[in-house]
Amino acid sequence: MKGNGAAWSLLLAGALIALPSGARAAQPAGHVSGEYIESRTADVYTGPCFANSEVNLTGQEAVLAWHVDKGTWESVSLDGLSVAAVVRANATLGDAFSNPFPAKAVLIVDQRANAAQRAALVNFAQAQAGKLLSNVVATETRPIRFTVDASKHGTASLEVGDLAQITTRAITEADEICHNEDVYYQPLVSHLTHAMPAVATKSSYSGNHLGSTWNESNRRSAFIGTFVV
Repeated sequence: MKGNGAAWSLLLAGALIALPSGARAAQPAGHVSGEYIESRTADVYTGPCFANSEVNLTGQEAVLAWHVDKGTWESVSLDGLSVAAVVRANATLGDAFSNPFPAKAVLIVDQRANAAQRAALVNFAQAQAGKLLSNVVATETRPIRFTVDASKHGTASLEVGDLAQITTRAITEADEICHNEDVYYQPLVSHLTHAMPAVATKSSYSGNHLGSTWNESNRRSAFIGTFVV
């Protein structure tokens, strides 16, 4: 951002989210830390003027992914592995006045994982997202590339084989529409140590298990962050 970078950095710092205690998962089955990314088909960083116009018209879909830097789950090492989930719900995810359940989910595990690691990755993802991933209609295996560019604020990318993709950039003042924007919807998962909203320059899903595909660009619909369980 030009001109007011310091003020904008403070604004984004103030938008870092700690998930509410009510969304936390059950007793952890291990100790795992790493990076998280999420993108939806509705803006998560927005104002009421925009969000109210989208409720139950969009925002039923989401792509979520975790990359484990280091740790074990169910006594299985997950160092360096990733797992992703794609969700289609019955209502706008995060809307306090709608019920998104039952939701359908596809889980995609890192193709480098062995059988025990794949089972642990599935269990880990379900423990973080709770009811959102309770109705799994398919589990697939794909190469997963998850990178965060530490040199560029808000920049990350996710490639889940030929099924899903997210790329992000930082939010700037030029992205404001209502001019009273804030984090309108919180992240969909638990145990995040922080999460910041970002613009999804690309967000897509092209699988055939959810009865829906999407390919969106330049929506304020993403979160990137870190987790410790």
